Amino acid sequence: MTMEIASARTAVAKPPAPGLISRRVLGNVALGLVLLAVPFWLPLVGGYTDLASRVLIYALAAMGLNLLLGFTGGLSFGHAAYFGLGAYGVGLMLKYETHSILLALLVGTLVGGIAATLLGPIAVRRRGIYFAMITIAIGQMFYFLAVRWNSLTGGEDGLTGFSRHPIKLPGLTVPMGSVGFFYLVLVCFGACALLLWTVLNSPLGHTFVGIRENYKRLIFLGVRTKRYLAISFAISGFVVALAGGLNALLDNFTSPNTLNYTLSGDFLIIAVLGGMRNFWGPLAGAVIFILVRDYVSSITDNWMTVIGLIFVLSVLFFPLGILGFFNRKSAS
Repeated sequence: MTMEIASARTAVAKPPAPGLISRRVLGNVALGLVLLAVPFWLPLVGGYTDLASRVLIYALAAMGLNLLLGFTGGLSFGHAAYFGLGAYGVGLMLKYETHSILLALLVGTLVGGIAATLLGPIAVRRRGIYFAMITIAIGQMFYFLAVRWNSLTGGEDGLTGFSRHPIKLPGLTVPMGSVGFFYLVLVCFGACALLLWTVLNSPLGHTFVGIRENYKRLIFLGVRTKRYLAISFAISGFVVALAGGLNALLDNFTSPNTLNYTLSGDFLIIAVLGGMRNFWGPLAGAVIFILVRDYVSSITDNWMTVIGLIFVLSVLFFPLGILGFFNRKSAS
């Protein structure tokens, strides 16, 4: 495997210059400070904390998908399946087994992540449109299972009867109001972002990018590309499942819609809108998507028309995404 990774690294670009690295570090630090202060400055501009939590949750799901889509080159229309499995895992645990939201999050993440790990090798047996169609079929299988299994999932009415509980630590109880829950989401978002950053800057991440850039060349070099595609699929599934669990906690509710391919389409829009090949692109896309949806939906039920128009304009004039456009401008 070590020789395969070394071969794959020849298919990717040279590492960035030291000056660019320092700018990235400063940018990441500034982003972290802005996110930490969200509960203090967001109400001053007319926002509310739960909106910020939803932005981070959708950004986390899109970042998980983007590992497969933007960095490995696999187009999935079924990642809402793992998002929904994570949500149902959390909801069922809190409803029937425990009041610990940390344990429920762990179980929900494992349910969605293990499903992605088991189903990924099946999906990656095909490439291109066939891969995308397999992911849709898998996702819809879980969707209809949730719709039909009324006794467990609540069917089309969704799963209710669970709620957030305070996190009890040794000598400390953390309430899970809007602000407390936002910081839980932020911790999960930061941990997953660090994990994805580490993976993408490791030899494994270079292999993912090599698969995206020159799939056939890596096969000729002897790299077992399907194995690495399955690994990317699995990591992506775990991250998306965690986001789904957090989404269930945010709403104290989940439904089959969290498993539907339409939500997978939302994640794709978010990733493409912000910039698929930019690490923070999904976060930028989530900010635009959630803010537009929140504002426009208060005016009209046809908010998806506005999202669609923004998406079309972005693809036409910003094919690298919003962050990709600004990064190219700053580099020129």
